[in-house]
Amino acid sequence: MKFDLDAIYIENACRDTSLAQRVLARGDTRTAIHFIADGRAASLPLGDAADSFAAGKRRMVIMRRRSPFLMGCPAGSAKFACCGYLVLTLASNCPMDCSYCFLQEYVADNPGFQIYANYDDAFAEIDKLIAAAPDRHFRIGTGELADSLAMDSITGLSIDLIKFFAARETLTLELKTKTDEIENLLELDPHGRVLVSWTLSPRRLYESSEYRTASPSQRIDAARRVLEAGYRVAFHLDPIVAYPEAEPDYIDLMDELFSSIDPARISFISMGGLRMTPALRAAARRRFPTDAMLLGEDVLSADGRYRTFTLMRLRLYRILSEKFKKTGAEIPAYLCMENSSVHHRVFGAPAPHPAETSERLAIR
Repeated sequence: MKFDLDAIYIENACRDTSLAQRVLARGDTRTAIHFIADGRAASLPLGDAADSFAAGKRRMVIMRRRSPFLMGCPAGSAKFACCGYLVLTLASNCPMDCSYCFLQEYVADNPGFQIYANYDDAFAEIDKLIAAAPDRHFRIGTGELADSLAMDSITGLSIDLIKFFAARETLTLELKTKTDEIENLLELDPHGRVLVSWTLSPRRLYESSEYRTASPSQRIDAARRVLEAGYRVAFHLDPIVAYPEAEPDYIDLMDELFSSIDPARISFISMGGLRMTPALRAAARRRFPTDAMLLGEDVLSADGRYRTFTLMRLRLYRILSEKFKKTGAEIPAYLCMENSSVHHRVFGAPAPHPAETSERLAIR
């Protein structure tokens, strides 16, 4: 994957950091470089841009993060059957552009593609966490507010991350991506402590809604290659969209996955239906008015998000869950941002406690 940038902005205080030096050495020499006092100013929406969110994706801002790096997953809530995932925020926004992406609302006020140069502070936060709970195993991911591997060929962030996690027995790093940018990973030994996960969509959804991403087949092939290199792999079917041809398309996608990746070697598969707040729904439909995937029948749920009707979601969840079972591999599966009653109706059992789920997914 290659992503074009209009400009790179570097905070003066970050000029000599390893991140800035790597980007300057490896980036496209035709991209304009600007040194600035405060990266927050360069991250604001451009007033004259027809689509300020899209324009922000093309402005890389290397800056200090001024708040904690480690937090609970933004999707986590007492309302949902949560997986206990912890998020390490090393960047914000993404050079890809999926029509359903929640970042259209979440970072609308500061859409610049920020990458944080003081990530050594993040490592200190993690060491403090594991010192406080030495008997717990934590699954920590970087792919919530930004794709974990997009631009990794010039930032090299994965190298420092993998080396850090590989040296700590009670941690599992999850790198979540829609790219096939895995070259740095293939040069390292993760010591079994790094999991790379891909969001997978049927080709019809990919072609209509996932701009500048690797194709589903390219993602599956990248997963096969990192698995052979000693990494664990997992997959996210999220968002699942209930369009007319969804059932056969998702089954075909799983057939392609299981023909390339041994189901017994898949660490887990998550599932989540398309859900949008009213503001996100409006932004997505404004930016992608011809995307039919955004125009399906939905209903405003109790949590304030528009979702596909429950029975339609349940049918797709159950069809996929049965497909997993038929492999005979007992693939761990969980639902994202669904309540406990939906979990029970899909899997036939109460949702486990988030800490229990986190431990189970981290150590498989």
